[in-house]
Amino acid sequence: MEERVSSKDHTTSGLVNLCFYQSEHYDALKAFWLPEDQKAFTALPLEALEKCKEEKERHPVVILNGKTPVGFFVLHTGENIRPFTDNPRAVLLRALSVNYSEQGKGFAKKAMALLPAFVKAHFPDVNEIVLAVNERNLAAQKLYFAVGFIDRGLRREGRIGPQLLLHYPL
Repeated sequence: MEERVSSKDHTTSGLVNLCFYQSEHYDALKAFWLPEDQKAFTALPLEALEKCKEEKERHPVVILNGKTPVGFFVLHTGENIRPFTDNPRAVLLRALSVNYSEQGKGFAKKAMALLPAFVKAHFPDVNEIVLAVNERNLAAQKLYFAVGFIDRGLRREGRIGPQLLLHYPL
């Protein structure tokens, strides 16, 4: 995985930062654990990193508490996001997870609040963030709605059931 981060590549809110994945994050991401009911809805960071190696349009992002990785997600651009959006200037948010031992501390909400500025800084042509969330994943839906994602009524069939397609205009 190429190194893609410099000191200017961070978006910060207090101790919570977003930055592109660096090899120094590997061991902490390898230690991530999620219960089975959560793993049904997302990929563990190492699984998502493997797909990022295969597809250069997948950009892995680490949620840091200070310098400690507590969460992870992927920003996906390019033609392969077309099943989720017709907008050629959109980025797809996928594989969001927070290590189980760090859940309930507000890291996901702070990270999602930082996300629009992070996307604008690193993907200046993007004008929308989209995501798909399983209709049974009520905790994730609550998070996304709380930080301003919009449900326009679009749905798709996911690997384990119907998904809501949510949008965040930039």
